[in-house]
Amino acid sequence: MKPSALKTPKQYQFIIQLGRALHIYGVPSYKIQIYLSEVAQTKGIRGSFMDTPTWINYVFYSEDEEESYNYIECVSPGGLNLGALSRAVEITDQVLADKIDFEEASLMLRLVYKQTQKVNHIILSLAFALGAASFNLLMGTNWISCLVAFFMGMLVYGLSYLGLKSQFVNNTLEALAAFVVTILIGLLSIWLPTLNIPLTILSAIIIFIPGLAITTALEEITYKSLVSGSAKLFDASISLFKQFFGTILGLSVLPLFIDINIDPVVSNLPQWISHSGIPLLAICLLPIFQVRRKDIIYGVLTSIISYTVTVLLAPSGILISTFIGSITVVLISNLFAQITKSPRHVFITQGIIMLVPGSKAFIGISTVFLSTPIENASNLGSQIAYILMGIVGGLLFSGSFNTKKINC
Repeated sequence: MKPSALKTPKQYQFIIQLGRALHIYGVPSYKIQIYLSEVAQTKGIRGSFMDTPTWINYVFYSEDEEESYNYIECVSPGGLNLGALSRAVEITDQVLADKIDFEEASLMLRLVYKQTQKVNHIILSLAFALGAASFNLLMGTNWISCLVAFFMGMLVYGLSYLGLKSQFVNNTLEALAAFVVTILIGLLSIWLPTLNIPLTILSAIIIFIPGLAITTALEEITYKSLVSGSAKLFDASISLFKQFFGTILGLSVLPLFIDINIDPVVSNLPQWISHSGIPLLAICLLPIFQVRRKDIIYGVLTSIISYTVTVLLAPSGILISTFIGSITVVLISNLFAQITKSPRHVFITQGIIMLVPGSKAFIGISTVFLSTPIENASNLGSQIAYILMGIVGGLLFSGSFNTKKINC
């Protein structure tokens, strides 16, 4: 790089901003690298890019490769924002079609980022609460457990909000949330003997369970994005153990003050009520992922179809049902992407999240350390492995890994 270069060229600024945006909005690292390379090549820019969970490296070359421009920035690990991702890809499409220039596109990307900072806390608190309640229904507990999960989910969002104000709360959020809800649910069980303690705790913190993060990490490792994939897998594992630590700590503290019984409680919910948890859960995820209005119906349909396929194929085994379910998600996402002109990643994410084994991993760890196993928790280790293999295999064979576009 020339010492006299004091300002980043405008065409480089846009690609740098685009890479940052895709990272912040939760796109897997290997897809970011492929997409940035495609955008650069289309606009006649020579460059090489590397994205990791905590930094991004951009290298731009002159035509004869005698000069280069290197830009490195530290970034925090991204979170899913499917609405902002869709807008960022739309802006990029306009650049590729020469409808807007780099300077205008950079301004539009900054406006998209500012819009992501506007949060409706009431809607999000209801989403956390209804998400916890709907997952509790899906696990097949009872109405008392479902109601308690609703209020515990709202409490968890309250702690998440405090995490934005306090660095200590933010650093300890997963463990703190698990500990607080465990203590409160344990105390409530004194007056509510039919309360299913283990599954209500799990339902309350289900938003934090890193099932999708583990799946994304394995997806990246499968694509040979080893640095990013390994880091994300370790980060997701630590997040899971922090939540488990908070739960175990709470269950260890409670017997010092009360007699607590964590034996499984028989479910009294009809089967159709339990299955209704899927559309409810899919709807609750919409504000959490900030899905755009035009994608809402198709996102919910993708989630329902994903779950329905796996349930219908359950007699064939968990591996086959998950494998075919993953392929179905990709195929239906391709169709919906064509209809809405949104990135198919928006729909794939919502479909795959219904298949991920994060909750099973949490229950599986619990059976190792708790003296009383959780109901239906046998062979969870092999189930988790089969689900992960089915999802990754389905994405691989459906061609999801071979795409050079996020919005194909």
